[in-house]
Amino acid sequence: MSDLRTTLVQCDLRWEDPDANCRLLDELLGELGGEETDLIVLPEMFSTGFTMNSREMAESMAESRAVAWLSEQARKRNCVVTGSVAIVEDGQYYNRLVWARPDGSLVTYDKRHLFRMAGEHERYSMGHDRVIVTLKGFRILLSVCYDLRFPVWLRQSPEPGEHFEYDALLCVANWPAPRRHPWRILLQARAIENLCPVIGVNRVGEDANGMQYAGDSMLVDFKGEALIDEPHGTTFIKTATLSHADLEAFREKFPAWRDADHFTLADGVGF
Repeated sequence: MSDLRTTLVQCDLRWEDPDANCRLLDELLGELGGEETDLIVLPEMFSTGFTMNSREMAESMAESRAVAWLSEQARKRNCVVTGSVAIVEDGQYYNRLVWARPDGSLVTYDKRHLFRMAGEHERYSMGHDRVIVTLKGFRILLSVCYDLRFPVWLRQSPEPGEHFEYDALLCVANWPAPRRHPWRILLQARAIENLCPVIGVNRVGEDANGMQYAGDSMLVDFKGEALIDEPHGTTFIKTATLSHADLEAFREKFPAWRDADHFTLADGVGF
């Protein structure tokens, strides 16, 4: 198994201005210089901020400037680049995480849990499928912001005869500063209970609604201990390495998964 070099990009966002945000991110990614990475993670709705103006801001996958930019960056930097954007498809609007590979292929995950306190459930459609991608031997479960509060949706659900369904959890967010404590605790809790690293990327700054964002982007290991945890409120781009060998060794040394509760959901409930 290979190591996974993971780059977190925490930044302020220009409100509902995809072109400006892509230029901003171009500049930030330039700070990587010749540093190699396997995965670059951007915040939720990185091209617009957390807008509820889905009818005005969403674009189709084929026409999305942000999706085209992701693909271009993935090809240029020879790594996966991911973040979520507002997408319209078949008359429905989605907060869609796009996983752009350097070969031009895309994998998408539509946010399952829509933040009703901001009316997101009235402006976007919920996703229905959990999505796991593979990179450098790591199976990675994708999630977006509010999903982090729902452990059943993110719980390891291995197939019979398997011990683990995934090896890392990724969550992109626009998580407000007044609730920064739950964000930090939940990232660590999801890591501990699922025996896997968690990659959490949030924005900083203030949006057009006056909402403040503290960032607190973190990369935590399988014990919930921080590998990346910069002072909150700052813009940064930082890379750390996840070791699959260390993950396997810990899972063998501390096999809490052997005592996990197995469950299914009743028809018509949850999933």
